[in-house]
Amino acid sequence: MSRSRIPLKAALFAAAVLAAAAARAAIIPVGEGESVVEALSHAAPGDTLHLSKGVFKGGLVIDKPGLTIEGEPGATLDGNETGNVITIVAPEATIRGLNIQRSGLSLIGKNSGIFVDRTGDRARIEDNHLTDNLITIYLDGPHDVIVSHNQIYGLQRLRRTERGPAVSLWNTPGSAIVDNDIRYGRDGVFSVSSKNNIVRGNTFHDLRFAVHFMYTNDSNVVANFSTGNEVGYVLMFSDRLDVHENVSDKDRDHGFLFNYANNSRVEDNVTRASDKCVFIYNANKNRFAGNWFEGCNIGIHFTAGSERNEITGNAFVNNRTQVMYVGTRLLDWSVRGRGNYYSDNPAFDLNGDGIADTAYRPNNLMDQVIWRAPTAKLLLNSPAVQIVRWAQARFPAIHPGGVIDTAPLMKPTRPSSMERLTP
Repeated sequence: MSRSRIPLKAALFAAAVLAAAAARAAIIPVGEGESVVEALSHAAPGDTLHLSKGVFKGGLVIDKPGLTIEGEPGATLDGNETGNVITIVAPEATIRGLNIQRSGLSLIGKNSGIFVDRTGDRARIEDNHLTDNLITIYLDGPHDVIVSHNQIYGLQRLRRTERGPAVSLWNTPGSAIVDNDIRYGRDGVFSVSSKNNIVRGNTFHDLRFAVHFMYTNDSNVVANFSTGNEVGYVLMFSDRLDVHENVSDKDRDHGFLFNYANNSRVEDNVTRASDKCVFIYNANKNRFAGNWFEGCNIGIHFTAGSERNEITGNAFVNNRTQVMYVGTRLLDWSVRGRGNYYSDNPAFDLNGDGIADTAYRPNNLMDQVIWRAPTAKLLLNSPAVQIVRWAQARFPAIHPGGVIDTAPLMKPTRPSSMERLTP
Protein backbone atom coordinates (compact mmCIF):
# COMPACT_ATOMS: atom_id res chain seq x y z
CA MET A 1 0.00 0.00 0.00
CA SER A 2 1.39 3.43 -0.91
CA ARG A 3 1.98 5.93 1.81
CA SER A 4 -0.63 8.24 0.32
CA ARG A 5 -3.32 5.60 0.90
CA ILE A 6 -2.80 4.90 4.59
CA PRO A 7 -6.28 4.27 6.10
CA LEU A 8 -7.70 7.13 8.11
CA LYS A 9 -8.05 4.94 11.21
CA ALA A 10 -4.34 4.10 11.13
CA ALA A 11 -3.38 7.77 10.78
CA LEU A 12 -5.66 8.73 13.68
CA PHE A 13 -4.19 5.93 15.81
CA ALA A 14 -0.63 7.15 15.12
CA ALA A 15 -1.63 10.70 16.06
CA ALA A 16 -3.18 9.44 19.27
CA VAL A 17 0.00 7.53 20.18
CA LEU A 18 2.13 10.64 19.65
CA ALA A 19 -0.27 12.79 21.68
CA ALA A 20 -0.15 10.33 24.54
CA ALA A 21 3.66 10.22 24.38
CA ALA A 22 3.87 14.00 24.51
CA ALA A 23 1.65 14.07 27.58
CA ARG A 24 4.07 11.88 29.55
CA ALA A 25 7.34 13.02 27.91
CA ALA A 26 10.42 13.15 30.13
CA ILE A 27 13.66 15.14 29.89
CA ILE A 28 16.61 12.78 30.26
CA PRO A 29 19.96 14.45 31.09
CA VAL A 30 23.06 12.86 29.55
CA GLY A 31 26.36 13.92 31.11
CA GLU A 32 29.82 13.85 29.56
CA GLY A 33 31.18 10.31 29.56
CA GLU A 34 27.73 8.74 29.49
CA SER A 35 26.38 6.81 26.52
CA VAL A 36 23.78 8.53 24.36
CA VAL A 37 23.04 5.16 22.73
CA GLU A 38 22.15 3.70 26.10
CA ALA A 39 20.03 6.72 26.99
CA LEU A 40 18.15 6.29 23.72
CA SER A 41 17.45 2.64 24.51
CA HIS A 42 15.69 3.66 27.74
CA ALA A 43 13.82 6.63 26.28
CA ALA A 44 10.11 6.48 25.53
CA PRO A 45 8.39 8.07 22.53
CA GLY A 46 8.24 11.81 22.98
CA ASP A 47 11.14 12.05 25.45
CA THR A 48 13.96 14.60 25.21
CA LEU A 49 17.63 13.74 25.67
CA HIS A 50 19.51 16.79 26.93
CA LEU A 51 23.27 16.52 26.41
CA SER A 52 25.72 18.44 28.55
CA LYS A 53 28.81 20.13 27.15
CA GLY A 54 31.32 17.54 25.94
CA VAL A 55 32.04 15.04 23.17
CA PHE A 56 29.73 12.03 22.77
CA LYS A 57 30.02 9.02 20.48
CA GLY A 58 27.81 9.12 17.38
CA GLY A 59 26.22 6.27 15.48
CA LEU A 60 22.79 7.04 16.99
CA VAL A 61 19.56 5.57 15.62
CA ILE A 62 16.32 7.34 16.50
CA ASP A 63 13.66 4.66 16.12
CA LYS A 64 10.94 5.93 18.46
CA PRO A 65 8.49 8.63 17.40
CA GLY A 66 8.70 12.12 18.74
CA LEU A 67 12.17 11.90 20.30
CA THR A 68 14.26 15.06 20.71
CA ILE A 69 18.03 15.25 21.11
CA GLU A 70 19.27 18.66 22.17
CA GLY A 71 22.37 20.00 23.81
CA GLU A 72 23.95 22.73 25.86
CA PRO A 73 26.51 24.91 24.04
CA GLY A 74 29.50 22.70 23.25
CA ALA A 75 27.58 19.39 23.20
CA THR A 76 29.18 17.43 20.34
CA LEU A 77 28.29 14.17 18.59
CA ASP A 78 31.33 12.68 16.85
CA GLY A 79 30.91 9.98 14.19
CA ASN A 80 34.62 9.02 14.21
CA GLU A 81 34.44 8.81 10.38
CA THR A 82 32.17 5.76 10.50
CA GLY A 83 28.67 5.58 8.98
CA ASN A 84 26.06 8.17 9.95
CA VAL A 85 26.43 10.28 13.05
CA ILE A 86 22.62 10.26 13.48
CA THR A 87 20.07 8.12 11.64
CA ILE A 88 16.36 8.94 11.95
CA VAL A 89 13.89 6.16 11.13
CA ALA A 90 10.89 7.28 13.20
CA PRO A 91 8.59 10.28 12.66
CA GLU A 92 8.51 13.59 14.53
CA ALA A 93 12.17 13.57 15.65
CA THR A 94 13.94 16.81 16.55
CA ILE A 95 17.71 17.43 16.50
CA ARG A 96 18.53 20.80 18.05
CA GLY A 97 21.49 22.79 19.36
CA LEU A 98 24.25 20.22 18.76
CA ASN A 99 27.68 20.08 17.14
CA ILE A 100 27.60 17.13 14.74
CA GLN A 101 30.84 16.10 13.10
CA ARG A 102 32.94 13.48 11.27
CA SER A 103 30.59 11.13 9.44
CA GLY A 104 31.92 8.21 7.43
CA LEU A 105 33.49 8.75 4.01
CA SER A 106 31.43 6.49 1.72
CA LEU A 107 29.30 8.24 -0.89
CA ILE A 108 27.88 4.87 -1.96
CA GLY A 109 26.86 4.27 1.66
CA LYS A 110 25.32 7.77 1.87
CA ASN A 111 27.35 8.48 4.99
CA SER A 112 25.88 11.62 6.56
CA GLY A 113 25.95 13.80 9.61
CA ILE A 114 22.18 13.34 9.83
CA PHE A 115 20.44 10.74 7.67
CA VAL A 116 16.64 10.87 7.62
CA ASP A 117 15.09 7.69 6.25
CA ARG A 118 11.76 7.63 4.40
CA THR A 119 10.04 6.73 7.68
CA GLY A 120 11.32 9.88 9.38
CA ASP A 121 8.46 12.18 8.38
CA ARG A 122 8.20 15.65 9.92
CA ALA A 123 11.69 15.64 11.43
CA ARG A 124 13.04 18.99 12.65
CA ILE A 125 16.77 19.76 12.32
CA GLU A 126 17.45 23.20 13.74
CA ASP A 127 20.12 25.42 15.28
CA ASN A 128 22.95 22.88 14.89
CA HIS A 129 26.58 23.31 13.86
CA LEU A 130 27.59 20.55 11.43
CA THR A 131 31.19 20.16 10.29
CA ASP A 132 33.41 17.67 8.44
CA ASN A 133 30.61 15.38 7.27
CA LEU A 134 30.75 13.79 3.82
CA ILE A 135 27.04 14.50 3.26
CA THR A 136 25.85 16.84 5.95
CA ILE A 137 22.08 16.18 5.90
CA TYR A 138 20.41 13.55 3.69
CA LEU A 139 16.61 13.45 3.36
CA ASP A 140 16.05 10.04 1.76
CA GLY A 141 12.32 9.99 1.17
CA PRO A 142 10.63 11.47 4.25
CA HIS A 143 7.78 13.97 4.01
CA ASP A 144 7.61 17.48 5.48
CA VAL A 145 11.05 17.76 7.08
CA ILE A 146 12.30 21.20 8.15
CA VAL A 147 16.04 22.01 8.14
CA SER A 148 16.46 25.49 9.57
CA HIS A 149 18.99 27.89 11.14
CA ASN A 150 21.95 25.49 10.94
CA GLN A 151 25.60 26.25 10.24
CA ILE A 152 26.78 23.67 7.72
CA TYR A 153 30.48 23.48 6.88
CA GLY A 154 31.36 20.65 4.52
CA LEU A 155 34.37 18.38 4.44
CA GLN A 156 37.22 20.53 3.09
CA ARG A 157 40.09 18.06 3.06
CA LEU A 158 38.64 16.17 0.08
CA ARG A 159 38.53 17.59 -3.43
CA ARG A 160 35.21 19.20 -4.20
CA THR A 161 34.21 16.44 -6.64
CA GLU A 162 34.76 13.84 -3.90
CA ARG A 163 32.55 15.57 -1.35
CA GLY A 164 28.84 15.04 -0.93
CA PRO A 165 26.18 17.76 -0.96
CA ALA A 166 25.60 19.85 2.12
CA VAL A 167 21.87 19.06 2.04
CA SER A 168 20.67 16.25 -0.22
CA LEU A 169 16.97 15.75 -0.98
CA TRP A 170 15.50 12.70 -2.67
CA ASN A 171 11.74 12.25 -3.04
CA THR A 172 10.95 14.32 0.04
CA PRO A 173 7.70 16.20 -0.67
CA GLY A 174 6.93 19.20 1.47
CA SER A 175 10.39 19.53 2.97
CA ALA A 176 11.90 22.98 3.55
CA ILE A 177 15.51 24.19 3.80
CA VAL A 178 15.32 27.56 5.51
CA ASP A 179 17.77 30.18 6.85
CA ASN A 180 20.92 28.03 6.91
CA ASP A 181 24.54 29.11 6.39
CA ILE A 182 26.10 26.57 4.01
CA ARG A 183 29.78 26.38 2.97
CA TYR A 184 32.41 24.07 1.47
CA GLY A 185 30.40 21.04 0.35
CA ARG A 186 29.98 20.01 -3.28
CA ASP A 187 26.51 21.52 -3.78
CA GLY A 188 24.62 23.52 -1.19
CA VAL A 189 21.15 22.04 -1.73
CA PHE A 190 20.92 19.13 -4.18
CA SER A 191 17.40 17.92 -4.91
CA VAL A 192 16.47 14.97 -7.14
CA SER A 193 13.03 13.56 -7.99
CA SER A 194 11.15 15.61 -5.43
CA LYS A 195 8.30 18.11 -5.32
CA ASN A 196 6.72 20.85 -3.23
CA ASN A 197 10.03 21.83 -1.63
CA ILE A 198 11.09 25.22 -0.28
CA VAL A 199 14.66 26.57 -0.32
CA ARG A 200 14.43 29.96 1.38
CA GLY A 201 16.68 32.48 3.06
CA ASN A 202 19.90 30.45 2.92
CA THR A 203 23.43 31.77 2.39
CA PHE A 204 25.80 29.75 0.20
CA HIS A 205 29.60 30.14 -0.01
CA ASP A 206 32.51 28.26 -1.67
CA LEU A 207 30.52 25.51 -3.36
CA ARG A 208 30.19 24.07 -6.83
CA PHE A 209 26.47 24.96 -7.15
CA ALA A 210 24.53 26.80 -4.47
CA VAL A 211 21.17 25.24 -5.43
CA HIS A 212 20.96 22.28 -7.80
CA PHE A 213 17.54 20.93 -8.83
CA MET A 214 17.02 17.84 -10.97
CA TYR A 215 13.45 16.63 -11.60
CA THR A 216 12.15 18.75 -8.72
CA ASN A 217 8.75 20.21 -9.53
CA ASP A 218 6.32 22.70 -7.97
CA SER A 219 8.97 24.11 -5.66
CA ASN A 220 10.15 27.52 -4.42
CA VAL A 221 13.66 29.00 -4.42
CA VAL A 222 13.24 32.26 -2.56
CA ALA A 223 15.44 35.00 -1.02
CA ASN A 224 18.70 33.03 -0.98
CA PHE A 225 22.17 34.59 -1.22
CA SER A 226 24.92 32.89 -3.24
CA THR A 227 28.46 34.26 -3.39
CA GLY A 228 31.85 32.92 -4.42
CA ASN A 229 30.51 29.66 -5.89
CA GLU A 230 31.16 28.20 -9.32
CA VAL A 231 27.46 28.62 -10.21
CA GLY A 232 24.64 30.09 -8.19
CA TYR A 233 21.34 28.40 -9.12
CA VAL A 234 21.22 25.39 -11.46
CA LEU A 235 17.64 24.39 -12.24
CA MET A 236 17.34 21.42 -14.59
CA PHE A 237 14.50 19.16 -15.80
CA SER A 238 12.15 20.81 -13.33
CA ASP A 239 8.74 22.40 -13.91
CA ARG A 240 6.57 25.01 -12.25
CA LEU A 241 9.25 26.60 -10.08
CA ASP A 242 8.90 29.92 -8.29
CA VAL A 243 12.36 31.53 -8.28
CA HIS A 244 12.32 35.02 -6.81
CA GLU A 245 14.31 37.54 -4.75
CA ASN A 246 17.52 35.50 -4.92
CA VAL A 247 21.00 37.01 -5.21
CA SER A 248 24.05 35.68 -7.04
CA ASP A 249 27.07 37.85 -6.33
CA LYS A 250 30.46 37.04 -7.87
CA ASP A 251 29.64 33.42 -8.70
CA ARG A 252 32.26 32.46 -11.25
CA ASP A 253 30.54 30.83 -14.25
CA HIS A 254 26.81 31.55 -14.07
CA GLY A 255 24.44 33.31 -11.73
CA PHE A 256 21.43 31.28 -12.94
CA LEU A 257 21.29 28.33 -15.30
CA PHE A 258 18.01 26.97 -16.65
CA ASN A 259 18.14 23.69 -18.58
CA TYR A 260 14.82 22.05 -19.51
CA ALA A 261 13.13 24.09 -16.75
CA ASN A 262 9.62 24.95 -17.87
CA ASN A 263 6.49 26.86 -16.82
CA SER A 264 8.33 28.73 -14.08
CA ARG A 265 8.33 32.26 -12.67
CA VAL A 266 11.75 33.87 -12.34
CA GLU A 267 11.27 37.31 -10.83
CA ASP A 268 13.09 40.01 -8.86
CA ASN A 269 16.44 38.20 -8.75
CA VAL A 270 19.90 39.79 -8.93
CA THR A 271 23.04 38.52 -10.61
CA ARG A 272 26.27 40.46 -10.48
CA ALA A 273 29.81 39.85 -11.74
CA SER A 274 29.63 36.33 -13.23
CA ASP A 275 30.83 35.14 -16.61
CA LYS A 276 27.15 34.78 -17.62
CA CYS A 277 24.44 36.35 -15.51
CA VAL A 278 21.88 33.84 -16.78
CA PHE A 279 22.06 30.93 -19.23
CA ILE A 280 18.79 29.63 -20.69
CA TYR A 281 19.07 26.35 -22.57
CA ASN A 282 15.97 24.66 -23.97
CA ALA A 283 13.78 26.13 -21.23
CA ASN A 284 10.23 26.93 -22.30
CA LYS A 285 7.14 28.89 -21.24
CA ASN A 286 8.85 30.67 -18.36
CA ARG A 287 8.39 34.25 -17.17
CA PHE A 288 11.56 36.27 -16.51
CA ALA A 289 10.48 39.60 -15.03
CA GLY A 290 12.00 42.31 -12.88
CA ASN A 291 15.46 40.73 -12.64
CA TRP A 292 18.73 42.68 -12.48
CA PHE A 293 21.73 41.41 -14.49
CA GLU A 294 24.87 43.48 -13.96
CA GLY A 295 28.58 43.43 -14.70
CA CYS A 296 28.78 40.03 -16.43
CA ASN A 297 30.66 39.14 -19.57
CA ILE A 298 27.27 38.07 -20.99
CA GLY A 299 24.03 39.32 -19.50
CA ILE A 300 21.84 36.57 -20.88
CA HIS A 301 22.79 33.65 -23.11
CA PHE A 302 19.64 32.33 -24.74
CA THR A 303 19.81 29.27 -26.95
CA ALA A 304 18.76 25.76 -28.00
CA GLY A 305 15.15 26.22 -28.96
CA SER A 306 13.87 27.93 -25.83
CA GLU A 307 10.35 29.01 -26.79
CA ARG A 308 7.33 30.93 -25.49
CA ASN A 309 9.22 32.67 -22.70
CA GLU A 310 8.14 36.09 -21.41
CA ILE A 311 11.14 38.39 -20.83
CA THR A 312 10.01 41.75 -19.53
CA GLY A 313 10.96 44.41 -17.01
CA ASN A 314 14.51 43.13 -16.58
CA ALA A 315 17.56 45.39 -16.30
CA PHE A 316 20.73 44.61 -18.29
CA VAL A 317 23.35 46.88 -16.75
CA ASN A 318 26.96 47.27 -17.91
CA ASN A 319 27.41 43.74 -19.23
CA ARG A 320 30.12 43.35 -21.85
CA THR A 321 27.56 41.62 -24.10
CA GLN A 322 24.03 42.33 -22.96
CA VAL A 323 22.35 39.52 -24.92
CA MET A 324 23.78 36.52 -26.75
CA TYR A 325 21.28 34.70 -28.95
CA VAL A 326 22.58 32.33 -31.58
CA GLY A 327 19.60 31.70 -33.86
CA THR A 328 17.62 33.05 -36.77
CA ARG A 329 14.12 33.20 -35.25
CA LEU A 330 12.79 36.67 -34.54
CA LEU A 331 12.10 37.07 -30.80
CA ASP A 332 10.36 40.14 -29.42
CA TRP A 333 11.31 40.69 -25.77
CA SER A 334 8.48 43.03 -24.93
CA VAL A 335 5.28 41.85 -23.30
CA ARG A 336 2.08 43.87 -23.61
CA GLY A 337 4.01 46.99 -24.53
CA ARG A 338 6.70 46.72 -21.85
CA GLY A 339 10.22 45.55 -22.63
CA ASN A 340 13.50 45.62 -20.72
CA TYR A 341 16.16 48.16 -19.77
CA TYR A 342 19.59 48.11 -21.49
CA SER A 343 22.30 50.40 -20.17
CA ASP A 344 23.91 50.72 -23.64
CA ASN A 345 20.72 51.77 -25.42
CA PRO A 346 21.21 55.42 -26.60
CA ALA A 347 17.49 55.97 -27.22
CA PHE A 348 15.18 58.94 -26.72
CA ASP A 349 11.75 59.18 -25.13
CA LEU A 350 10.16 62.25 -26.67
CA ASN A 351 6.66 61.65 -25.30
CA GLY A 352 7.86 60.85 -21.77
CA ASP A 353 6.01 57.53 -21.40
CA GLY A 354 9.09 55.65 -20.11
CA ILE A 355 9.37 53.62 -23.32
CA ALA A 356 12.13 54.31 -25.85
CA ASP A 357 10.97 55.70 -29.19
CA THR A 358 12.88 53.09 -31.19
CA ALA A 359 13.30 49.35 -30.86
CA TYR A 360 16.50 47.88 -29.44
CA ARG A 361 18.50 45.15 -31.16
CA PRO A 362 21.25 43.81 -28.90
CA ASN A 363 22.97 41.78 -31.65
CA ASN A 364 23.81 42.37 -35.28
CA LEU A 365 24.83 40.23 -38.21
CA MET A 366 28.52 40.30 -37.30
CA ASP A 367 27.76 39.07 -33.78
CA GLN A 368 26.12 36.01 -35.32
CA VAL A 369 29.13 35.43 -37.58
CA ILE A 370 31.64 35.71 -34.73
CA TRP A 371 29.68 33.38 -32.42
CA ARG A 372 29.53 30.75 -35.13
CA ALA A 373 33.13 31.27 -36.30
CA PRO A 374 35.22 32.85 -33.49
CA THR A 375 38.27 33.25 -35.72
CA ALA A 376 36.30 35.90 -37.64
CA LYS A 377 37.28 38.31 -34.84
CA LEU A 378 40.49 38.83 -36.81
CA LEU A 379 38.46 40.66 -39.46
CA LEU A 380 36.52 43.01 -37.17
CA ASN A 381 38.38 46.09 -38.34
CA SER A 382 38.43 45.14 -42.01
CA PRO A 383 36.62 47.20 -44.69
CA ALA A 384 34.36 44.24 -45.49
CA VAL A 385 33.00 44.11 -41.95
CA GLN A 386 32.46 47.86 -41.91
CA ILE A 387 30.44 47.58 -45.12
CA VAL A 388 28.27 44.83 -43.59
CA ARG A 389 27.60 46.97 -40.49
CA TRP A 390 26.79 50.01 -42.65
CA ALA A 391 24.42 48.03 -44.87
CA GLN A 392 22.59 46.46 -41.97
CA ALA A 393 22.11 49.83 -40.25
CA ARG A 394 20.46 51.28 -43.35
CA PHE A 395 18.59 48.21 -44.57
CA PRO A 396 17.16 46.42 -41.49
CA ALA A 397 15.44 43.89 -43.73
CA ILE A 398 18.75 42.09 -44.21
CA HIS A 399 18.96 41.36 -40.48
CA PRO A 400 19.09 37.56 -39.98
CA GLY A 401 16.58 37.49 -37.11
CA GLY A 402 17.32 37.28 -33.41
CA VAL A 403 16.23 39.32 -30.42
CA ILE A 404 14.44 42.62 -30.78
CA ASP A 405 12.90 44.61 -27.96
CA THR A 406 10.16 46.79 -29.44
CA ALA A 407 9.40 48.61 -26.16
CA PRO A 408 12.71 49.05 -24.31
CA LEU A 409 12.55 50.80 -20.96
CA MET A 410 14.29 54.12 -20.36
CA LYS A 411 14.89 53.49 -16.65
CA PRO A 412 15.56 50.28 -14.70
CA THR A 413 13.56 49.09 -11.72
CA ARG A 414 15.72 47.91 -8.83
CA PRO A 415 14.40 44.72 -7.17
CA SER A 416 14.21 44.68 -3.38
CA SER A 417 16.79 41.88 -3.24
CA MET A 418 19.50 44.38 -4.21
CA GLU A 419 19.42 45.74 -0.67
CA ARG A 420 21.42 42.69 0.44
CA LEU A 421 24.33 43.48 -1.88
CA THR A 422 27.45 45.18 -0.54
CA PRO A 423 28.91 48.01 -2.63
